[in-house]
Amino acid sequence: MQCGVDMQFLWRSESHFNLANLFTMVNITCGLLATYFITQDAFVYAVILAWIGGAFDIFDGKIARKFNLSNEFGVQLDSFADFLSFVLVPTFFIFQSVYAELSGIPLVVASVASIYYVISGLRRLIQFNINADAGEVAKYFTGVPTPLGAILLWLVWLGSGFIGWMGVLALMIVIGALLNSKVKIPHL
Repeated sequence: MQCGVDMQFLWRSESHFNLANLFTMVNITCGLLATYFITQDAFVYAVILAWIGGAFDIFDGKIARKFNLSNEFGVQLDSFADFLSFVLVPTFFIFQSVYAELSGIPLVVASVASIYYVISGLRRLIQFNINADAGEVAKYFTGVPTPLGAILLWLVWLGSGFIGWMGVLALMIVIGALLNSKVKIPHL
């Protein structure tokens, strides 16, 4: 009599719960928890969770390619995770930690810049999915990939005490534009 659970679904590319997709789901979980901690002004926990999510994002693709687990569901799931963890979380983080004290016209301008960044990130991910083949990895990204955009936003936040909210706003707009630029970024 066998009393173990059949874990073959972890190794089947057609499974929505294969190992690569489970890593992506951990990234999503980290993004959701980071969002919660941002609402609680617990920014250190939010940053830690965002970086853990980023680590899982690196490994989900590597696992999918190594074990031939890539599928269309995984491509879409990964883009959703990227949107949450690398677009919404850093934008919300900057909004809560840098723009929270603004009011009037400065708050409206910061809101528009944040919405611009979110739409730029979403557009980039949609275009990536349209052009993507499951399991294929291009030598270069065209435009700044959203994980790199998130890292750049985290660096902007680290310098926010020196550049002020207007510097953060300007750099957020520049990074948002770079997401959909023709800049070639080597795939690591």
